[in-house]
Amino acid sequence: MFLLPLLATAQTDGDYLVFETVVLTPNPAHITEFEAGLAAHNKKYHGEGTYAARTFLIANGPRSSSYAWVMGPFPWKSLDDRPAQAGGHDADWNKNVHRYLMDGGMGTYLKLNADVSHFPNDFMMKNLLVDFYDVKRFKSQDALELMKPIQKVMMEKFPDDTYGIYTNEFPNTTDGMDLAYISFFEKSAWLGEDPDFAMKYNEVHGEGSFEKFLKDWEAATQGAQSELWRFLPDLSGISGEILAADRQ
Repeated sequence: MFLLPLLATAQTDGDYLVFETVVLTPNPAHITEFEAGLAAHNKKYHGEGTYAARTFLIANGPRSSSYAWVMGPFPWKSLDDRPAQAGGHDADWNKNVHRYLMDGGMGTYLKLNADVSHFPNDFMMKNLLVDFYDVKRFKSQDALELMKPIQKVMMEKFPDDTYGIYTNEFPNTTDGMDLAYISFFEKSAWLGEDPDFAMKYNEVHGEGSFEKFLKDWEAATQGAQSELWRFLPDLSGISGEILAADRQ
């Protein structure tokens, strides 16, 4: 899909919802222990509500074979009451998960921009195509505005396709992960389909409009990277069920 294409209730200024995403890279000699510890930890501490968490395997790119641990969505204010040491959370994480990790790691907070996303139906999460874009300095709003004509094309020409637009709450000039276009799909054959997006974009917005879009997009961004994520229900605190009404 375009740019080769978790998810919230209605949002208001100051009380919007975000996802905490942490990339975990286990020691190859202790993957079995890591997975067992992470599964038990998520079932015990992240099995419902605001702090529910899901786990994904990253299948390609520099972070291939690492795991993405995603908690939320939640409003910022709820972080003050997240599971912590008093309830044994931190000790359990350190003993059963962190001890098996390699040095390093990466954490981000992603905000769902529901107004430029498209969740037409309830679905069971399985596969994700995560396209990250490096947005130029002072061009964040321009990049988001360019998602509006994309949304119109998707809703008219690909009404059943599900995707979300996420922005990094703490962007920087080095990691290239300022904006994410996340496509949710079931069958891997979807990756090999030719959607002829340029033609459909021109049908919706007029002849030559896609070429103009590309120029505007080039002016707002300076790089991209794509990752395939596979949902791992056994290592998650909750299922992959996603309700469309919770993401409008």
